This record gives sequence, C-alpha cells and structure tokens, in this order.
Amino acid sequence: MSPFSRFAIYFAEVAKSGSLRKAAEKLHVSASAINRQILQAEAAFGTPLFERLPEGLRMTTAGELLYDNILRWQREFRITRQRFDDILGLKRGHVSIGMIQALNEGCMADALANIASAHSGLSLDLTVGDSLTISQRIRQSEIDFGLILDPQGQGGLEVVAFTELEMGVVMLPDHPLQHREVLSPAELSGERHILPGEPLVVHERVRSLYRYHNFAPENAIVCNDIRLIKSLIKQGGSVCVLSLLDVLEEVKHRQLSFVPLKGKHIRPLTLALCIAPSRQLSRAAQMAIKEMAAAIENMAAGGIHAVN
Repeated sequence: MSPFSRFAIYFAEVAKSGSLRKAAEKLHVSASAINRQILQAEAAFGTPLFERLPEGLRMTTAGELLYDNILRWQREFRITRQRFDDILGLKRGHVSIGMIQALNEGCMADALANIASAHSGLSLDLTVGDSLTISQRIRQSEIDFGLILDPQGQGGLEVVAFTELEMGVVMLPDHPLQHREVLSPAELSGERHILPGEPLVVHERVRSLYRYHNFAPENAIVCNDIRLIKSLIKQGGSVCVLSLLDVLEEVKHRQLSFVPLKGKHIRPLTLALCIAPSRQLSRAAQMAIKEMAAAIENMAAGGIHAVN
C-alpha cells in the first residue's frame, strides 16, 4: 500500500527522468495521462511545476521544492514501514538492496536466495547497476545497503564488510600459462589481448598497468561487457586482465583459468557492503546485512586457492 497520490508518483518520475515519455515507459501508463495530472496540479497550485523545453521538461523553482518534499515524505514513509516491521518482528518486512552486475550469480546470489527462502514474509527489492549508481542510491537512502567495488574516495558511505579480490589473467583451461602460480605483465607480450573498456571498474586499472609497462598489444579487442569478454576468451583463446570476482563462477566450473598478476603497480579490487552512516535500518535490513556480510567473509576466506 502506498499513501502517495497518483499525481505524486507521476510527478516524481517525470522530475527524475525529465521526460513524459520516459516516465510513461517506467510507470506503464500513457504520457497523456501523466501530463493531464501535472496540468491539473499546476492549475490547482497556480504555478507551473515544469518548463516545457524542446529537449524535455525541466523543473521550475516550485517544482524543485515540491520534488524535494516528495522525496522526504517517501523516505519518512519507508522509515515508518520499517518501524511497523520491527513491531511485527521478522515475520514480514521489506529490504532494498543494490548490487553490481558481477554478483548476479555465485555466492552473493546464493546468499540472497537463502534469505528469501528462510524468510517467506520478507519482500526484497533488488537493483543491479554500476558502482557509482548504487553508491548514489545508498547516500540518498533510496536503498538500505549496497554491494559495490572500490568505495575508497566516495564520501557518505560506511563500509560494513569488505574483501579484496586479486587482479589476474583470464585464459582457457588448456592455455600454456594456466599452470603458473603468478604472472607478470611482461610475460603476456605474445598473447592476443582483450582490454576491458569504459565504464567497467577494471578499465582504468588495466589501462594504467599497460601504460606503466609501456605495453600496447597489437590487434587488441576492446570490450565494455564482462559477459562478452568471457565468451570471447572461451571461443577465441585470447587473454584478459580482470578481477577474480569477474570470473569466479567460471573458474569454479573449470570453464576458464585465472592466474594472479604480481607487480608493484597491481592493486586488488575491493568488494564492499556499504550503508549510509545516518540510515536507520529495520531489523529485516540488519538481518540481511549480517547474512550478506557473512557471504563476503566466506568469499575472502576461500580466495583463489578454493577455485583453482
């Protein structure tokens, strides 16, 4: 049940997207129905809420004031629902979680499935996105907590649990180098390389590594999708520098091999469970955080030796 009017829901979505069409697609209603609600509200308030521009709708000062109030009301209502859930214990509750795409299978996904199975009255709102988007949603209290990469340097986050994941070379299981314990970048000069593209988190790290070693592989393939990179490695025998997190499941099932990279300028990625420092969390959210933190700790304890 939502205490918010149809207008408030429509208005907030248009304010967020800046477009009637995008809001209509998100809400699965017609753009004309949304526009009609906004026009009626503007007539009732006696002031425009949006400027109609060729590139879309932009909030007026009155619109920004109303949008800020609606966001505040929504946050306060979520807190109220959390308190209702606390009164009822964990028989029911709602938890909103954000996570990066690399976690959509494996031990983190298993932990979420276990939470859902053990607490049938619990509703879960799961959002998959990039680390920056998830971080912003944590700070704005739009979600209870999130699982992101490399939270260092991002203000407004509290790290509850974390693990460091090695960077390494991903290759086919029958590749001549796959039995090595470690590799250095210099040993990869004769290989066909796939380079992670933007906006992947590993992109800048790999680019800096290659630049430091003055290494520019010929006939490189640049790709910004981890799933496609893994498919290309399986089909074509190329190699790619990625984090262990990116290929954990494939290594476990012997579909790919991962050899850690060692060197002065090679830093691991940090997978972190983060919350907003001032966020009041429900008992249900606290329970979910505890179980997800345990899964992160298990990942850290397993490491590469558990999958090679």
